[in-house]
Amino acid sequence: METYFERLTNELLKKNDFLNYYQARTWIELLWEDFETTRAQAGEQYLGKNVTEQVVLQFISNYGDKLHEFIASNPKYKDLLNSKDYLIH
Repeated sequence: METYFERLTNELLKKNDFLNYYQARTWIELLWEDFETTRAQAGEQYLGKNVTEQVVLQFISNYGDKLHEFIASNPKYKDLLNSKDYLIH
C-alpha cells in the first residue's frame, strides 16, 4: 500500500502547488478508502489495488488542482487537512 500511496501523493503534489505533503497524502488515503468502501457497500466485487489506483489517478487528473479549495469550504475536513505544521513541497 505504501508504494501506491507514495506514488499517488507525488502525482497530486505535481498537480497542486497549494498542498503540502501531509495534506496530499491525507487526500490520497481518503480518496482510496472512499472508493473501496463505496464499492464494498454497494456489494461490488473487489477489483484490486491497480483499479483503485487508476480511479484515484483519474480523480487527481480531474480535480487535483482544486482540492485546496475544498479544504476552505468544508469544515468537516478543515482540521484534518489545513495543518500549518508541515512545509509546502
